[in-house]
Amino acid sequence: MDIEDIEIQLFVRAMQLRHGHDFSEYAPASLKRRVQQLVRTHDAGSVSELTRRLLHEPGFVARIIEGLSVPVSEMFRDPAVFRVLRDKVFPVLASYPEINIWQAGCAHGQEVYSLAILLEEAGLYERSRIYATDFNDAALAIAGEGIYATREARDWSRNYLEGGGQRSLSDYYSARYDFIKLDTRLRRNVTFFNHNLVTDEVFCEAHLILCRNVLIYFTNTLQDRTLGLFRDSLVRGGFLCLGTRENIDFSPAAAGFSDVDNALRVYQVGGSGARPLAR
Repeated sequence: MDIEDIEIQLFVRAMQLRHGHDFSEYAPASLKRRVQQLVRTHDAGSVSELTRRLLHEPGFVARIIEGLSVPVSEMFRDPAVFRVLRDKVFPVLASYPEINIWQAGCAHGQEVYSLAILLEEAGLYERSRIYATDFNDAALAIAGEGIYATREARDWSRNYLEGGGQRSLSDYYSARYDFIKLDTRLRRNVTFFNHNLVTDEVFCEAHLILCRNVLIYFTNTLQDRTLGLFRDSLVRGGFLCLGTRENIDFSPAAAGFSDVDNALRVYQVGGSGARPLAR
């Protein structure tokens, strides 16, 4: 093991002991790249210097968290996924008098607002509550504002229509200079708050959980723990939507899920099609 790898292990341990953030089960290669980027961003010179500042500089941990998280998203990303939600999931959710949705790892909130728009168009938003969580407070602050660069709106409009949107995406935002601001009515049933998938437990009974392109940064052990957390958070018959690059087949927790659309990573808890226990 080279010196830098040892330094990264010590950095991870310092994060856990000093600040309670456990990155020990993050995918090693991805974690190493992000720590190296943090060293460059903060002119630390070495991972050891980064660790020293983490231990002794008040408030520095927030900047570390911001660098280690991956707040990358877009509105209606993978439009086919949103079409499956609209066509196959929403009709089931419509049978509930109240609908709880957990958007885990919400990043800057684009997918939260995408979901709110489709729920609005399906006539389900008034009885829905979206709990949007992330462990990055800076990302949550951006998500809560709902302000994004205008240059991205053209691609988002195309995604929206391909995802089953029934109007024009521009109906849901106002544009000024180089930014768009999403309509505040889309936030009326959304709660943003800090939740860490690594260390925190079940906090709500959900009918739908979306956690897209977060598990790819976890080891198999942590992915399995997180999938178990999602399974335990869902009502029987509830739905789980993961990123298209993610898979549950390796996990013992997969035994509780059946496929809604395996290619698009949409699953349902329980039912006769539940998967056999992974071995």
